[in-house]
Amino acid sequence: MIKIGLTGWGDHPSIYRTNSTKRDKLFDYSGHFPIVELDTSFYAIPSAQNIEKWLNETPQNFQFVMKAYQGITGHLREDNPYETRNDMFEAFRQSASIFQEANKLAMVLVQFPPWFDCTVKNVNYIRYVKQQLDGFQVAIEFRNRTWYSAERKEETISFLKEHQFIHTVCDEPQAGIGSVPFVAEATHQKALVRIHGRNVFGWRNSGSTENWREVRFLYDYNEEELSDLANKIKKLEQQCDEVYVLFNNNSGHHAADNAKTLQQMLHLDFEGLAPKQLDFFEGEF
Repeated sequence: MIKIGLTGWGDHPSIYRTNSTKRDKLFDYSGHFPIVELDTSFYAIPSAQNIEKWLNETPQNFQFVMKAYQGITGHLREDNPYETRNDMFEAFRQSASIFQEANKLAMVLVQFPPWFDCTVKNVNYIRYVKQQLDGFQVAIEFRNRTWYSAERKEETISFLKEHQFIHTVCDEPQAGIGSVPFVAEATHQKALVRIHGRNVFGWRNSGSTENWREVRFLYDYNEEELSDLANKIKKLEQQCDEVYVLFNNNSGHHAADNAKTLQQMLHLDFEGLAPKQLDFFEGEF
């Protein structure tokens, strides 16, 4: 089974009704896609109140891929707002548990930064994360090429299998050590594919300009590229039960349209979506 969605639901104008407000966006989104990446949890662990709101706004079978808090992954540049590392993990577990108890948690995504290379220290930290997130299905995403070097690739995949991690397969610019190749290998009954675009210039110049995030993910996949991705995703599906595909190339609002095109290429019809309500006075009588 293949499920397709986007990273976040707040910035995809092509899928909203014309009279939608900000608070309608998740409902509108869930009329098109069965999964979404909750990326706000990377910046701050969400409150129970917000989570309950999101749960109530989505259909019964809708699922969230919850991105791990930046203090967990090593991205945090400011002081950690939690007194101890255990406090931080406990706060995250409590939030994730609300999704899980509602049967709406697809997985927790732990995306490590480009400087998180393949070392004994970092392997041990991944083990620690596994221990701290026991009871949750956890996807690991690397941003450093050393994990997939000729000497380490097989060991990396075996390690993920041994510890029952979900392998995150990435389509991204091939821009040196801070990027990873597309390695279509499943290590769990689920696989995650995150599609970041192929803007090599934006990837290499991260942080060098004020709008680097907009530049980094500015990319519109053409039909040939999407067809190639579709074939690779179908082969990945043969290795596991479920493949979750998330488009993250949304600086120019391309993610939703690319996702829709891929859905058509794969002949997917998602069931249990929210009803696409007609705008006022719209429709035939």
